[in-house]
Amino acid sequence: MKHTRICATDLFCGAGGLTNGLIRSGIDVRLGVDIDEHCVYPYTANNSARFLLRSVELVGKEEITPFLADNCIRLLAGCAPCQTFSTYNQKAKETDKRWWLLRHFARLVQEMQPELVAMENVPNLLEQNVFQEFCATLTNEGYHITYSIVKCAEYGVPQDRKRLVCLASKFGAVNLLTPREFGASPRTVRDAIESLPKLEAGAQDPEDPLHRSAALTPLNLKRIRASSPGGTWRDWPEELMVTCHRKATGKNYSGVYGRMTWDMPSPTITTQFYGFGNGRFGHPEQDRALSLREGAILQTFPPEYVFFDPGKPVQRKIIGKLIGNAVPVVLGEVIGRSLITHVAQAAEQ
Repeated sequence: MKHTRICATDLFCGAGGLTNGLIRSGIDVRLGVDIDEHCVYPYTANNSARFLLRSVELVGKEEITPFLADNCIRLLAGCAPCQTFSTYNQKAKETDKRWWLLRHFARLVQEMQPELVAMENVPNLLEQNVFQEFCATLTNEGYHITYSIVKCAEYGVPQDRKRLVCLASKFGAVNLLTPREFGASPRTVRDAIESLPKLEAGAQDPEDPLHRSAALTPLNLKRIRASSPGGTWRDWPEELMVTCHRKATGKNYSGVYGRMTWDMPSPTITTQFYGFGNGRFGHPEQDRALSLREGAILQTFPPEYVFFDPGKPVQRKIIGKLIGNAVPVVLGEVIGRSLITHVAQAAEQ
């Protein structure tokens, strides 16, 4: 090992959550790859990396290697689109081509032979043959692999989010840092967003166009006012209940139309966290759903992270998707610091 500096490419990079975390850990991320044109501005505006707007299915070694320096250890990282394997997706099928994008990740590993690999995804991927196939491919290529289900809240992410993290190395056994080794402290919703300016439903902070909340109908305004932090719609007067919740099939969905609790982590931030009826995304105190900025901060994006060109209008649905699909920045930093520690230890041996 002549060099210990790590240079990385982030596949399926999205708005840059994983990239930003890797950079904060000290890794030199050179390139992000994604098929979504809405990712270009936030990725390049916040991170010192280039962006390749192309499907990973069509990307080859020759398009990535020019961005990686010869005098560094190469890392291929990424989170293949996870909606197919999510617990929220009740119609996941192997006929969905996203199901097989992990194979293209493995193909690029075979073509490039990077010294390090990092893959992050939803826990349900662990049960799928395509993940076992991914691990078998890397093992056959001489990588040492470790993977585990990570509780993000244990690493200081103010969110009840669980993720599958897989690390692989040519240098030997590699492990994710423990929360104690990372120096994590628990953080709550209060820690993350209490200091932000107050908003009414449908309003926007004049100093931050991303700190805006969706409007509520008069009925939903009554519903959120009847909601208490940590409670459910079962606490409402019967006249406020949604029709589907009165049926047997809807009575199990107690997490929707709920308020978050100040002194606990938030629920998992999804792509529709900005809607009061889409989960427990009601503000703990104010009568509204989360703002886009609050969702980004709960995903541990820096408060100044930009998601849209200032010259263009804010598109709530698009930005919500970018935020909800992102790897929490702090989890990216955990992965990066784990790999840096691993490389340093390998260099001493």
